[in-house]
Amino acid sequence: MNGPLATVPVDLTSRPETAEPLVITRPRVLLVDDDHRNLLALSEVLEDVAEIVTADSGAEALRHLLKGQFAVILLDVLMPGLDGYETAKLVRMRDLSRDTPIIFLTAINKEDAHLMRGYDSGAVDFVFKPVDPIILRSKVAVFVSLYEKTREIEQNARREQILLQETLDAQSERLRINQALREAEERQALLLRALPLAVFQIVGGAEGPSFIAGDVESLTGFGSPEFAANPSIWEQRLHPEDGAVWAASAAAATPAEYRWQHRDGAYRVFVDQRVPVSGREGTWVGTLRDVTEQRRLQDQLLQSQKLDAIGKLTGGIAHDFNNLLASVLSGIGLLERRSDLDERGQKILGMMRHAAQQGTNLVNRMLTFSRRQHLQPEVVRVAEAARSLDGMLGPVLGGLVTLRWELEEELWPAFVDSSELELALMNLVINARDAMPSGGTVTVSATNRHLADGEDDLAQGDYVLIAVSDTGAGIPPELLQRVLEPFFTTKDPGKGTGLGLSSVLGFAQQSGGSLRVYSEPGSGTVVEIWLPRSLGDAQQGTFALVREIEPTVTAGQTILLVDDAVGLRDLTRMHLAEVGYDVVCAASGTEALEIINQKGTSFDVIITDYAMPNMSGLDLIKSARTLKSDWPAVIISGFADVEDIAKRPENVPLLTKPFTRTALLQALRNVVASK
Repeated sequence: MNGPLATVPVDLTSRPETAEPLVITRPRVLLVDDDHRNLLALSEVLEDVAEIVTADSGAEALRHLLKGQFAVILLDVLMPGLDGYETAKLVRMRDLSRDTPIIFLTAINKEDAHLMRGYDSGAVDFVFKPVDPIILRSKVAVFVSLYEKTREIEQNARREQILLQETLDAQSERLRINQALREAEERQALLLRALPLAVFQIVGGAEGPSFIAGDVESLTGFGSPEFAANPSIWEQRLHPEDGAVWAASAAAATPAEYRWQHRDGAYRVFVDQRVPVSGREGTWVGTLRDVTEQRRLQDQLLQSQKLDAIGKLTGGIAHDFNNLLASVLSGIGLLERRSDLDERGQKILGMMRHAAQQGTNLVNRMLTFSRRQHLQPEVVRVAEAARSLDGMLGPVLGGLVTLRWELEEELWPAFVDSSELELALMNLVINARDAMPSGGTVTVSATNRHLADGEDDLAQGDYVLIAVSDTGAGIPPELLQRVLEPFFTTKDPGKGTGLGLSSVLGFAQQSGGSLRVYSEPGSGTVVEIWLPRSLGDAQQGTFALVREIEPTVTAGQTILLVDDAVGLRDLTRMHLAEVGYDVVCAASGTEALEIINQKGTSFDVIITDYAMPNMSGLDLIKSARTLKSDWPAVIISGFADVEDIAKRPENVPLLTKPFTRTALLQALRNVVASK
């Protein structure tokens, strides 16, 4: 135990003034001594230097060190238990207290060995008892001031670090916001470039718009700098008919639609929508949107709807109209056979027959155009069609028009209805002739074509391309888009039905191909028919002309004739009776079934109309064949849905009204022979 401290002077006026701490808490000094009197005296000396914490043992001192930091530790050397040297070593072992200054208090001698041991334990100084208060206060004050300065530096460093971090965070946030803004602007620019529109402004008095965003070059073919350098470009390239629309849009905030000539020469359809800028009189901002493709699709939809309506109308009238034509032609045939007419009478009947056949051709064209004609595709060689048609078309073309054929060697066969192909080529050649009233050359060429990639109206694959070209005046651009419309014709009134090209289009599309028309005023016209290639072999003689010869008839055979058209049914019965058939008639399918129930299966053949009230001819045949599975039957029809009629049994032929007596008799003979 150390001896008592020296008397502490009461006059403390000479104490050095301490700087006001920069922190809320005062520095603390830890006094460690096992003598409470020493602790009290030292506390009195140092109370104005720092906050004093006392401990009467080394263990208690270590406990205080666990709770906080101290500016300096005054440590008695000789204490029971842990002495000062041991306590100092333990203090130096802790990270938080390793650098805390330790001043040893000792009453023993000042030998060097003693001092070296203290310094080796971690002491920075020694104070010998009895303690001089002034020296003690000075030494402690130095370490307290050093501690405060260190804390101030640390606090300033932390403050600067915080300010630096806040600055860095603010800069990072500013950079992030700027980056987000740039990305948003880039996204907006990309979006505008991806859309068929541009953003513009118009300042009062300007000749044209000033573009500020969007894919201007794609829309117009010109860049924004070009418009800025020459504002008159805009008005110069307006469609002549739409200048008034543009002028009106410049004075009103209502959407306007007009045509504008792209740099490539084609006209684009733009929708111009603008609003006035508040507070800036005469200034407008708006968007320019390209709706060319949209309008094209709308036109296609309207055209499709129009064609569909015409197709439905055609289907609705075809049946009744063909019944009337069949009655007329059938009646003419009976008159020719039963009447002894002079030359004038024969001529009148011939004119009647020709008129009725023209009506038949007109209905067939309408059905072909509406793609409701029942086609019978087969493998056809175009070269054979050329040989057949060359002799037929020569007299029709006259002496002023030359027909020339240019057929590629090794030309592929096509898979089409041979009779419809013949009719299509005749239509195109005659149209070409009519386009050259002063004479010229009609060229029919045929080549093989392979499409590696599908197009709008043609799938990928192999095609036979047949082109009919003339050296006529050509077709004006404003009419070229309409020549395929039904009932539209460029010929004089009374010289065309307007169904020639449209029926060829229907035939080509129904065959799996397409029709294309190219023409320039003064350079003639080219019409192309694309037909799918056939991988099979064509049979010879497809287009051979055969003279109709009535087949021989087995007398005594009985026919059940079913048709709801009274006049045609009676005329058909007369024809059949005239060649030796016994005929029983029925006006409907239900009446025919009643007759069958009465007379059984004694009829050799059933001839029935397809479209009848309550029960179709196909349903009648199916019902009849439940009694006799191989019952010979023939279906006749003025018009039948292609999909429905295709469901008939393979051994039931279809005769389209109006039909010739020879065709009817041949069909009867074939079904009886195939039984």
